[in-house]
Amino acid sequence: MSDKESFKVVQKNKKAYFNYEIIEELECGISLVGTEVKSIREGKCSFSDSYATIKDHELILIGFLIQPYTHGNIFNHKADRKRRLLAHRQEIKKFERKVTERGFTLVPTEILIRGNLVKMKIALARGKNAKDKKDAIKERDMKIDARRELRELGKY
Repeated sequence: MSDKESFKVVQKNKKAYFNYEIIEELECGISLVGTEVKSIREGKCSFSDSYATIKDHELILIGFLIQPYTHGNIFNHKADRKRRLLAHRQEIKKFERKVTERGFTLVPTEILIRGNLVKMKIALARGKNAKDKKDAIKERDMKIDARRELRELGKY
């Protein structure tokens, strides 16, 4: 496996998988400055209330927090600035059509490092209602209980 094919998931947006029904995912690059890349490699980023919008046929990431680099100087980055996401024009158009016609939301789901590049997966998502969330919690609890019982049976 070459260096380009290997990747490391820095962080996943678990809240997005709980609050939204994921329809389709797209991996795209992020336009970053040097200290932001160093902070991401240290894992100092947060998905709290972040989302993506399409403005002038460009993907813009809003609300994604990257903490200032600890060893940075006066040229350190702003933590909560808007960042441009890099994707092919056809993919952006396809996502733009679905967002405007069907009322989907663009949500960042994970940030990863592929080779030397920082990538982000954004997803076309539809919000879940309260019943769907309760069903997801119930299903998760049943899986946990089943694993616990299997583990206890294996001990005896």
